[in-house]
Amino acid sequence: MTNDIYSGEPELITDPYVGVPAPTEESWNDDHPGTAHGSPVPGTDSEPHDLGNRPVPGSRPSIPEPGTARTEQATVPGSRMVGTEPGTARYADVGALLDGTLPEPPAPALLKRSDGHALFYAGQVNWVFGDPEGGKTWVCLAGAEEALSEGGTVLVIDLDHNGAAATLSRLIALGAPVAALRDPTRFLYCEPDDRIEIAAVVAHMAEWEPDVAVVDSIGELLPLFGSSNSADDFTTVHTRVLKPLARTGAAVLAVDHLAKGQDSRAHGPGGTAAKRRAIGGVSIRVKVKDAFTPGHGGSAYLSVNKDRHGGLRAHCPTGDREPIAGVFKLNAFADGVLTWAIAAPAEGERNPDETAPPGDVAAVAELEPPPESVEDARERLRWQKQRTARALKAWREQAGQAGAT
Repeated sequence: MTNDIYSGEPELITDPYVGVPAPTEESWNDDHPGTAHGSPVPGTDSEPHDLGNRPVPGSRPSIPEPGTARTEQATVPGSRMVGTEPGTARYADVGALLDGTLPEPPAPALLKRSDGHALFYAGQVNWVFGDPEGGKTWVCLAGAEEALSEGGTVLVIDLDHNGAAATLSRLIALGAPVAALRDPTRFLYCEPDDRIEIAAVVAHMAEWEPDVAVVDSIGELLPLFGSSNSADDFTTVHTRVLKPLARTGAAVLAVDHLAKGQDSRAHGPGGTAAKRRAIGGVSIRVKVKDAFTPGHGGSAYLSVNKDRHGGLRAHCPTGDREPIAGVFKLNAFADGVLTWAIAAPAEGERNPDETAPPGDVAAVAELEPPPESVEDARERLRWQKQRTARALKAWREQAGQAGAT
């Protein structure tokens, strides 16, 4: 990584995590992950292993001493935090909140669809996952282009080593302003090789405050801190990298891969289930519709795997476990120019992955006696669980419609 974020002699930079106990899954709080800067969880002490606030670029990232609390004020309109002295617990002033105007629930603000509704939340950790070459990075770079074109700031942490040249070429082709890409106050790109460099970048972001932070990918970030399948190691990564980035106000776009097992793929990204709990914004499944090829573009289905605040799901069709959020389409032109768009789903549009082929529905209908559960049908048909669940659901829906007529 080019050392243009901080100055000083490289040999003086040391691992800021040495001697700092890693968080454990037992200390994980499921209800308040990925929150924006200045909004700690009411009723809890701040985590001692968080990176410091507002560090000076070029200095070692500061780490609060265990047992101390943050002293910044809450950012919720109409509220203040009670007990802000170091070593004291922090509680929301509920009375002040109730006396004032309660803030509106968070709403997605980044990557707008054709109907004007957006996909990703600012100040939150958002997830973008799918199979290789399915369009995940294209979706994230489209969000980066949108932010830059609207005057915002973007950080790209390229752990997959796609390369600066390739990343810039994609952004320029998508329409990102070249002047913004040249401006280090608007755009920063890095390829960290270890967690020391990651720590320096995260510390700098507390002052730089990006509007969008692309982390590509989680699969390459986790090994820098431990095992990709360990809940405790993921908690460490979330606490020391993803959550501090979200606290700057950035829409954090974390790129990840699908699980390998067929049934596991239905639940979301591969690895520990702690990933799902870390999502403070939205988790988007990306599935290729038309393969992305140079010079021809491509398209992908976007479906909602999880939406903590419900701001995106409220504008998606109902009826599916993972409703369609839209179709991402990349159009390629002869001169190398690319355009992108996200077509909003039509009313009643179904997720193709949750609709069963007519033959599968007919096979379920022929079972005698009728199956009482997915497991009952699966054992008798000898299908995989996901296929059986889709067919059984469709059969029940059809049977219900027939009974109503």
